[in-house]
Amino acid sequence: MKLSLVLIVGLALSGTFVKSATAAPQALAPVAPAVSCASLAQPGIDAEVGAAVTIQSAAEGTIRGARFCQVKGTIAPHIRFELRLPVSGWTQRYLQTGCGGLCGVLDVHVEHAETCTVVKDNAVALASTDMGHQGRFMGDGTFGTDPQARVDFAYRGVHLTALAAKALIHKYYGQAAKFSYFSGCSDGGREALMEVERFPQDFDGVAAGAPAMNFQVQNSFYHAWMYLSNHRADGTAILTAAKLPALHAAALAACDAADGLKDGQITDPRACHFDPADTLCKPGQAASDACLTAEEVEVARKFYAGPHDAEGHHFTIGGPQVGSELSWRGVYVPETPTGGVMSDGAALGTLKYLSFPTNPDPSYSLKDFRFDRATFDRLNDLHPLYDATDTDLSGFQARGGKLILWHGWSDPHISPINTIAFLHAVRAQLGAARADSFVRLFLFPGLYHCGGGDGTSQFDILTPLMDWVEGGAAPEKIIGGHPAFDPMAGPPPGPPPGAPPMAGMPPMPGMPPMKDMKDMGPPSLDDLPPPPIIRTRPVFAYPNIARWDGKGPVDQADSFVAAPPMVPDPAGYDWDGARFMAPGFHKLCEAVDGKLACH
Repeated sequence: MKLSLVLIVGLALSGTFVKSATAAPQALAPVAPAVSCASLAQPGIDAEVGAAVTIQSAAEGTIRGARFCQVKGTIAPHIRFELRLPVSGWTQRYLQTGCGGLCGVLDVHVEHAETCTVVKDNAVALASTDMGHQGRFMGDGTFGTDPQARVDFAYRGVHLTALAAKALIHKYYGQAAKFSYFSGCSDGGREALMEVERFPQDFDGVAAGAPAMNFQVQNSFYHAWMYLSNHRADGTAILTAAKLPALHAAALAACDAADGLKDGQITDPRACHFDPADTLCKPGQAASDACLTAEEVEVARKFYAGPHDAEGHHFTIGGPQVGSELSWRGVYVPETPTGGVMSDGAALGTLKYLSFPTNPDPSYSLKDFRFDRATFDRLNDLHPLYDATDTDLSGFQARGGKLILWHGWSDPHISPINTIAFLHAVRAQLGAARADSFVRLFLFPGLYHCGGGDGTSQFDILTPLMDWVEGGAAPEKIIGGHPAFDPMAGPPPGPPPGAPPMAGMPPMPGMPPMKDMKDMGPPSLDDLPPPPIIRTRPVFAYPNIARWDGKGPVDQADSFVAAPPMVPDPAGYDWDGARFMAPGFHKLCEAVDGKLACH
């Protein structure tokens, strides 16, 4: 199979070569197809989906050595989807995967699941969607000029794809899937929570990674703040990537040993007290990458603090956590003073086309954005459309659903404090015991956004989810592996034996690049030798942390035990969007006479 550099990066990131501390999912008898693959191209599932479905193609093909019935279709008006049905060995499971950024690509791609036997053996039906539009790049928000496309992106595309896939599964195999799962990260994590909140009947088990649940503030206030905080009026950047290693080293020096073990990662950044002024160049010290200027120190302080106004009103739940410094590269810290970063396009693409009911003038730029409460209040209008912060998950719990939340402490895009706050809000809404019966949170030290980082970035999230759903065993820990080199930046000089060449791959540790991979097979261990694992660690269900037992090798998971948290959670979170985490705010929206109408 011919692999692109993008797919290579995705494979390395999602390579899960360390088994989780749970049993395997149920052994379900394989089911053979009841009809031909070609017959799926015939009309007949509109009623089940609630919209017109056109099947462009339905044909058998070989993907990674396995035979699939590959179905490509469109749900009116423009939601593209793809479904891959095993021709043999189907184990009665359906897995739908999420789409990151602002989507716009059709990418059937399974992350953090390579030791999940049924996925690795191509024994599950797989599907994904472009969410109703085709984007030129991951931050392309121009589809927001079409109100129907906004609704399809917000929730309709993922939900109707689930209905279409289930109808086709039933038609092909003559029976419904016994278990249905959803797994996604970033906006895919938002999509996962949106399914749990709006359509609790769609999936039995859901894995939501680094969820962009506070969509209305994420790309607007957060990324606009991060970009503008690091750029002067003339557009040049203040802090550049060459200074990040010095800042990160100082953060580790201040916080690494807070958990009792100096091991190159920070277990819980909230227990750390780090002042970026520690990196300030001393009087008489020659300017170099080994220290920061006063102007650069101020940028770092603004990053950590997150967007706020002069009166101290916070517009997100904090900024990136201490220890995440290397992941800022390419996201809001460029290589050179005139280099580009992701935050600029992410913020502008959302603000110009998606954030408000009426889009601003085409000449709108980030210089027009105001970090004030009046601007924040304008986000209220579409909060019921985009945000996935409904705390009443009782419908999902009542039908026996299980939810795994996971996040990296070193995520540069979405603060893990968002996910912690959401868990607390759900527990407050439903009661702690009830919430804990179907929700677990895992926070990975050193993990960047969805993958990469200086912690345990390789792990299997689907096996513990399936075992919880199918066997009733709630996961108490997940074993993660740390690779010998950061897959996001590529391997050391010279590719591993047998690996495709990786020369020219841009190091973008904050966010894996994306493109339309609709003609490529799902990632597999067979496609690319994984980087060797040099450390394994357990990540315990929140709020517990992993603590060294003082005896065993520090690079082996068995040497760590569950321990109480290093710091207590606050009673609440002081930010202007705290009211967004509440029950029953969602609205159903549709395009009426070219405008968005919600009720």
